[in-house]
Amino acid sequence: MPAFAYQALDANGKTQRGVLQGDTARAVRQALRERGLNPLEVTAVEESRKGATFGRRGLSASQLSLFTRQLATLLAAGLPIDEALAALAEQGEDERSRTLTVALRARVMEGAGLAAAFSEYPETFPEIYRASIAAGEQSGRLDTVLERLADYAESRDALRQKVLTALAYPILLTLVAVGVVTGLLVYVVPQIVGVFSNLKQRLPLPTEILIGLSSGVKDWGWLIALTLVALIALVAVALRREPVRFAWHRLVLRLPLVGRLTRASNTARAARTLALLSASAVPLLDALSIAAQVVPNLPMRDAMRRAAHRVREGGAFSRALADSGYFPPVALRLIASGEKSGQLERMLDEAANHQAKELDRWLAVLTAVLGPAVILLVGAMVLFIVLAILLPIFNLNQMVK
Repeated sequence: MPAFAYQALDANGKTQRGVLQGDTARAVRQALRERGLNPLEVTAVEESRKGATFGRRGLSASQLSLFTRQLATLLAAGLPIDEALAALAEQGEDERSRTLTVALRARVMEGAGLAAAFSEYPETFPEIYRASIAAGEQSGRLDTVLERLADYAESRDALRQKVLTALAYPILLTLVAVGVVTGLLVYVVPQIVGVFSNLKQRLPLPTEILIGLSSGVKDWGWLIALTLVALIALVAVALRREPVRFAWHRLVLRLPLVGRLTRASNTARAARTLALLSASAVPLLDALSIAAQVVPNLPMRDAMRRAAHRVREGGAFSRALADSGYFPPVALRLIASGEKSGQLERMLDEAANHQAKELDRWLAVLTAVLGPAVILLVGAMVLFIVLAILLPIFNLNQMVK
């Protein structure tokens, strides 16, 4: 039965949106009137798939994680796919997820497989989802594959949240520090040091520097801000070019602390993806190709692709990764052990867990270092401002004596 996205007015004049199934748009309008709603627009979900209602942004990482977990739970309870999707559509919390779920159910009711239905929404379901679901449908282990996909989506979302949380405090502290110092230079310093301008005595060097900085920020602050915005925009445009982005990512890998974080994060993603695909019975070469796509760092992604080429020629996967020099030694040893023992899937999981713990440890170090470093830097700036203001006062006291 086709699905239709609707907009309607309730008895209070408020706009209600949702998705209903019906034979025709007229039947859906009649069903809305029976519910006490005045239909404004009824659009077939097949049309909304092209962008009218669902759009091209897809679901967020947290929404995708929740959707996968709920679908896995319903299928594990023995519900058919169409009934599970219908239940998810009824309890959807927002219009986008309800529209997507009903559209997926409509495709399944037409006879398409779940992987084929997912393939119509590549913005929401990446290739790892489509390949895993296809392998699960072929092997008859769809519920198990969905459980693993739910774990995978949750672990990726948790990893992203950890990185954002660790960086939020230093970034916020830096922004506050820049605002405080700028406010001192623009509003406070000119009023205090203005009394020194009438003195015929030579001012101390720190005071002259402070007055120059204050005048520069006050007179040319707009130009400085405009220049910074232009530089940021220029860098953003330059990073869209793959050669520039590749060089930048390679430089990031060489940085002392940030490089470790980047290696751990990308290795954890790659290992977790490979473990999931291996458990879903996806062929290794296909799994390597898909896993390379989830690695954000371009040099490490290129190393994954070259490793896939080496494996295709009969080489060892762990050795091919080791030759790149980008992946942590512990992860490489675990992968090599899995290849020798025939337990590659379990060792990939171990490698992913180990790198996730390493990432937690280095994020804690980064937070512990950046926070006090910013505070010390701001303290040094404030101390310089205070000394630059007090030195002329001390000189005046000595002259009076």
